[in-house]
Amino acid sequence: MSAPRKTRAGVAGNARLTAGAAALLLLLLAAEGATIPFIGRLIGPHIFIGMLLIPPVALKLASTGYRFARYYAGAGAYRRKGPPALLLRLMAPAVIVSTVALLGTGVGLLLAGPGSVGPLLFLHKASFAVWFVLMSVHVLGHILEMPSLATPDWRRAGGREAQLAGAGLRITAVATSLIAGLALALASVSLAAPWLSASLGG
Repeated sequence: MSAPRKTRAGVAGNARLTAGAAALLLLLLAAEGATIPFIGRLIGPHIFIGMLLIPPVALKLASTGYRFARYYAGAGAYRRKGPPALLLRLMAPAVIVSTVALLGTGVGLLLAGPGSVGPLLFLHKASFAVWFVLMSVHVLGHILEMPSLATPDWRRAGGREAQLAGAGLRITAVATSLIAGLALALASVSLAAPWLSASLGG
């Protein structure tokens, strides 16, 4: 493969990796969102899924961060592809900060336990409110392109569009982030016990 073609394939591969991670996150976030109206009874699943989310979120931030760095470093193929829509670019820092704040305060609450939440619970709820608004706009801005980007790597017979170098690595990256999330969530089960006890009135 010539250098220009290889570079173009790298841009397309990055877009597919980002979309694959985003598709996984949408499923996990939907499951996490379903626990919120019943947080008292579903605090265990809420904590488990929240911890599971961390590695896939890290993968998504890494893939988008790589595109950002390459674009603003002046890489030709990334410049030709162009940036995201202006609104999405302007929102990006706030999306990242609110996401890190939401997950960070969640981990802080888990470590502190239900008897020592202090301002963490307020910050967790406030960061969720900000994150939810921003993420809703972010998802709407990308939802139409996501299926066409996220699915080709997973199809064994998809014609030329599915034949892009690195499909195995991208699939492995997404799968590994999910496995790492499961491992992190399982490792956190013992930390969740006080929250489960508190929710049950123990």
